[in-house]
Amino acid sequence: MQFHHHGYVSTDPRVQPAAGVGVDRPDELPENVDVLIVGTGPAGVITAAQLSMFPNVTTRIIERRGERLAIGQADGIQARSVETFQAFGFAERIIAEAYHITEMAFWKPDGSKPENIVRTARAVDDPTGISEFPHLIVNQARVLDYFTEYMANAPTRMKPDYGYEFVSLENTKAGEYPVTVTLVHTTGERAGQKKIVNAKYVVGADGARSGVRDSIGCSLRGDQAKHAWGVMDVLAVTDFPDIRTKCAIQSDEHGNILLIPREGGQLFRMYVDLGEVAEDDNGEVRKTTIEQIIAQANAIMHPYTVEVKDVPWHSVYEVGHRLTDRFDDVLPEEIGTRTPRVFITGDACHTHSAKAGQGMNVSMQDGFNIGWKLGYVLDGRSPETLLSTYSAERQVIAKNLIDFDKQWSTLMATKPEDLGDPTELEDFYTRTAEFPAGFMTQYTPSMLIGEATHQELASGFPIGKRFKSSPVTRVCDTNPVQLGHHHRADGRWRVYAFADAAAPGEASALGDWADWLRTAPDSPLTVHTPAGGDIDAVFDVKVVYQQPHTEFDLGSVPETFLPKTGPFGLIDYEKVYAALPADDIFEQRGISRTGAVVVVRPDQYVAAVLPLSATGELAEFFAQNLLPAN
Repeated sequence: MQFHHHGYVSTDPRVQPAAGVGVDRPDELPENVDVLIVGTGPAGVITAAQLSMFPNVTTRIIERRGERLAIGQADGIQARSVETFQAFGFAERIIAEAYHITEMAFWKPDGSKPENIVRTARAVDDPTGISEFPHLIVNQARVLDYFTEYMANAPTRMKPDYGYEFVSLENTKAGEYPVTVTLVHTTGERAGQKKIVNAKYVVGADGARSGVRDSIGCSLRGDQAKHAWGVMDVLAVTDFPDIRTKCAIQSDEHGNILLIPREGGQLFRMYVDLGEVAEDDNGEVRKTTIEQIIAQANAIMHPYTVEVKDVPWHSVYEVGHRLTDRFDDVLPEEIGTRTPRVFITGDACHTHSAKAGQGMNVSMQDGFNIGWKLGYVLDGRSPETLLSTYSAERQVIAKNLIDFDKQWSTLMATKPEDLGDPTELEDFYTRTAEFPAGFMTQYTPSMLIGEATHQELASGFPIGKRFKSSPVTRVCDTNPVQLGHHHRADGRWRVYAFADAAAPGEASALGDWADWLRTAPDSPLTVHTPAGGDIDAVFDVKVVYQQPHTEFDLGSVPETFLPKTGPFGLIDYEKVYAALPADDIFEQRGISRTGAVVVVRPDQYVAAVLPLSATGELAEFFAQNLLPAN
């Protein structure tokens, strides 16, 4: 963490100096805002957290509750989400308090005594080492707390505006703030009174019953599986030996359980099979009592018993899979004629079962995606057309999620004797591990994603997929670090230059590329860096050499990779890296020994792979998604 570049800091370095709209930020929700976010769920808070890094953008996030969420329904945190937490600076802290999933156990009817269950298999959670980060279980409320802390410490000093409920909105298509939003106070002396807010853009993160979604004429469409589950977080005494291990439990006659141990050592969650729901049920199954859920759990787990002592939370739900046809307010017949003003994220766009642990995780990637794009457009860095890529990118991902969840939830509800193969459930869990871990997302070519023309130069960084980190040596202090962990959610693009084989200081393709980037009139640094701003204000340019750090020093590194920033013009030494001899990133990620340039978006997805010689292509790529500065 770097924090002395604007002067000596002796206080908490996570608290950044207030800037822009964060200076004298008004406590009262203003009448005019750049972005109004409705809902403080995972999709909403990550959108706000990303926008909190844009000091010139007025963003407010409202919540109908009068205070923070105390108990959240979601708890599964996939490795991709932990990577995202790293970008927001709290991965280490949340890892320390969370439960870590390393294995999943599978229990099935005993062949000789089918009324009893026995453990039949174990599956490693991440058999291929897809991420250096773990799969976590932690209360959704704690995730929201960390994002809320991040935005409060950001330059804009953002915090939620509690006690406002969304009523309606209208896109007037006129004036600087064309979206008129009607709210109502839900707490305090003004409860019941209306409040009008005018916004340039609105983000609806207000859940499955989204009022924002209804206001733009979208609806969730899909189907009900007609199968009910009781879910409960409990503190209990039990003789079940795997109570602290994630388990899929299939009984002979009473249905199935998905057991999820929770953080804190004793708490655990059970998704308890309540069976098929009759067509004429009319919601009666949702009246199932906690006592009935506990009794059903004990029937499934025979011969083991669960004596429940405390129930912090429980619910009953029917599995449904629904998706909206668009994620913004642009109608099909309007595509190409205007850019969107209203967006929906998370459960407002897609709903599915909770058993794959995807809802919160996919929702956060929705918010990360739209957050930086809104920041770029409102800050004058990108054209408004950038905003059309949100729906185009995220709707496909949501559709893939629902297709996956249909398979997983169906398998979870199937009786063991009805499976085509006795090991079908555990085989599916292992075979599809990359998807629930969050790493199957791959965006297609667009103004933000280049063609795979030069993919062979860095085969381990597939274009459109997230940038997979790898260990390297930071040359300035010889520390081994993860390269991707220095990609912070600060709204900047990352440009990684992987050097050719020439020794540092010798004539090389890397040297020519670095000189062009620093001095050429068509260089992205020249064209897109604001006048008077730090040279790395928009692009964080790093170099990785093939040689070990012991074979060269910083004196032989081009000036491009040692920029002078801040009011004192201090040198940033943390942009120069070397391959580790025993864990060479060039080998691990299939990087050509002739060198390569890997461009990574602010939300950590690989946007382009180019040869060092393709300076024109690099300039053209950024010209299609960024505006010239000033």
